[in-house]
Amino acid sequence: MTLGVFMLQAGLSQAASLPDPVNQESFPEPDMARVELGQQLFYDPILSGNKNIACATCHHPRFGSADGVSLAIGEGGVGLGPDRVLPVGATVDDRVPRNAPALWNVGAREYTVQFHDGRVEVDEDEIFGFLTPRDRPLTRMMPSSLSVQALLPMLSADEMAGQEGENPVADAVEMGNEKKAWALLAARVDAIPEYRRQFDALIGADKPVHATDIAIAIGEFINFEFQACESPFDSYLAGDKTALNAAQLRGMELFYGDAGCVTCHAGTLQTDHKFHVIGMPQFGPGKGDAELDDRPFVDLGRFKVTNDPDDRYRFRTPSLRNVALTAPYGHSGAYPTLEAMVRHYLDPVKSLVTYDRSQAILSKADVVDDWQAMNEGLEVAFIASAIEVDPIDMTDAQIDDILAFLNSLTDEMAAKGRLGIPETVPSGLPVDR
Repeated sequence: MTLGVFMLQAGLSQAASLPDPVNQESFPEPDMARVELGQQLFYDPILSGNKNIACATCHHPRFGSADGVSLAIGEGGVGLGPDRVLPVGATVDDRVPRNAPALWNVGAREYTVQFHDGRVEVDEDEIFGFLTPRDRPLTRMMPSSLSVQALLPMLSADEMAGQEGENPVADAVEMGNEKKAWALLAARVDAIPEYRRQFDALIGADKPVHATDIAIAIGEFINFEFQACESPFDSYLAGDKTALNAAQLRGMELFYGDAGCVTCHAGTLQTDHKFHVIGMPQFGPGKGDAELDDRPFVDLGRFKVTNDPDDRYRFRTPSLRNVALTAPYGHSGAYPTLEAMVRHYLDPVKSLVTYDRSQAILSKADVVDDWQAMNEGLEVAFIASAIEVDPIDMTDAQIDDILAFLNSLTDEMAAKGRLGIPETVPSGLPVDR
C-alpha cells in the first residue's frame, strides 16, 4: 500500500462512520416461482390499457432500470429511451410528469416508501398497512411497499392506462372506478393459459387472478433482478482495502466528510429515505390539477401527499447504488450527467436560476409548453426560497474525486441482469429489447 493511500484511509477516521455493505440479508428471501412469473409480467404490454407499453419500457436494463430521458413519452410512444417517439400522426396529452426512478435495491427491507413523493408508504394505521393515494385504495393485504407501488402505474393515463375512449381500462379510470380497471387487467392475464398455469401453482386453480397477485409477482421480480450488492465500495466495506483506487478513496473521504453528502445519502443504501428541497429545475406538465389550479405546471412534491406547507418542493433522497448508470438525475431528470448533478450542489440557487435548458433530454412531442414553470419567475423564486442545501466550495479536482467514488458504487454484474429480458411473453405481444 502506498503512503498516499494509507494517509487517505487514516483520514477517514475524521469522517462520518462508513455504512455496512449491502448483502443478501438486506433483502427478503425471493420466491423464485413468483420471480419468474413477475419477469414475464414486467416485460408484457398486456398490463397496459392499449397493450402497447410494459413496466420495462420505462424501467429497462439498457438504461440502468430507468429510461434515459428526463420526462418520458409513456403510453402511445414507440421505441425505447431517447429514441422513443410518437408514431406519425399520433398525439398524447402530455409527457409523464416525473423522471422514471431507477429500481436498484428498492426491494430492500429498509424501503418503506416508494415514488419521488412517497405516496406509497408503510402506515400501520391504514387498514391494509399502507398509505396510498385516495383514488387508489388497497383492497387486500400486500407484502411490501414495492408490491403496492407496482399497482399504480397500471392506472396512470400517461404511463400505462391510456386516455378515455381508447380502451375499457382507461374508461374505468376516468370514471373513478379503479377497482374495475384493475379487474379488467387481471382478467386479461387470467385468460392467458400460460399465466393461468403459473398462477394455479401460486394461488390455487379455484381463485381468479387478482391485480394484487400480479403486483406481488412483479415486486418479487424487481426485488430479485435489481439487487446491486457487489460494487467495489461494498468490497471495500467488507474488508478489501485494495478495492478502491486513490481517487475513489479521496472521493469517499469527501463524501463522508467535508462535502456533507452523507447528510442525506446516509446508511447502507446511501439514502435517508427522507424528503428534501434541493432546488431542481421544474419543467414538463407538472403535478398540479389542471381543473382546479391555474398553475398545473408546478410540482410541489411531498406536499401533494401530506398537505403540510413545509413539504413544498420536497422529494425523496434517491439511493446512489448504480447511480452512474441511471442518468438523467433529479425528479425532473434535469441533469444529464453525474458531474452536472454534483455541481448543482455547489450553489443550488444559482444552478436553478441559470439552468441551461439544453441539458433536458426531451423527445419531440406536440404537448403543452414544457417550460411554463421556468418561464414564470415567481415559480422559480418559490423553489429557490425553499432550498435547504447550503452552497459549498469544492475544487474541480475534488469534484473529480467524488465522481470517481460515485462510480465505485456500480455493481457491474447486477447491471448485466440476473434473469434478463425474456425472449417472449405469454401474451405473445412484442417485448421491448
